[in-house]
Amino acid sequence: MQTATPLFAAKDIARSFGGLLAVSDLSFEIREREVLGLIGPNGAGKSTTFNLISGFYAPTRSKLFIDGTDAKGMSPERISRKGLVRTFRHGSLMRSMTVADNILIGTLGSLPRSERAERVGETARLFSLQAKLDEIAGILPHGLQRLVSIAFASRPRILCLDEPLTGLNQTEVAATLEVFERIRDEFGSSVLLVEHNMKAVMQVCDRIVVLHHGRMLATGSPDSPRSARDRSLPRSKSWALTRSFWT
Repeated sequence: MQTATPLFAAKDIARSFGGLLAVSDLSFEIREREVLGLIGPNGAGKSTTFNLISGFYAPTRSKLFIDGTDAKGMSPERISRKGLVRTFRHGSLMRSMTVADNILIGTLGSLPRSERAERVGETARLFSLQAKLDEIAGILPHGLQRLVSIAFASRPRILCLDEPLTGLNQTEVAATLEVFERIRDEFGSSVLLVEHNMKAVMQVCDRIVVLHHGRMLATGSPDSPRSARDRSLPRSKSWALTRSFWT
């Protein structure tokens, strides 16, 4: 259910690189306790959008709000402290460290020392990694490595995930989607998911934003997205066109 003030709101954000307009006039919001999918073909502007809302790119123009607070110009560290945390497409796994130490890193700066061990154990249970805590992260199967690299130990209010299902088999995908649902349902956090696995997106997302050439093409629930730029377009035309990118 939509709240009066969304957890995050981006209004008219834009970013250009030289003469290339990578994102233009993009507005969307992340609501409380939802999984929001951000999808589109390669070059649609998804990664640029991630970098803009997490503070890694300075926008050409924008209005960004986290829980109603103006976040324009905030550093990535300050945005993280406000509760919006992101992962990177190629992961942030410390391969030579144990699983426990990888999780522990996520608690630094957010928890007093006395509470960190409990948080590591709680996070390991969430990801079903209790039996792997003392193992070196870099030798784990790929699917478990991807789970370890999910930055949820700090319990962000908004967790932004950049293609977390890349390289996973069907069993690993199913297990990871269950984790996303538990993050939403049990911990009350929201997830912004950039992903090319459309079957997974349709299964786990509450809403979807479709990007194309840096602009919003459509938005809505997985069952009935509607054109964001022309509400008069028949659903069969607007949504069939967006789905044709991946099917």
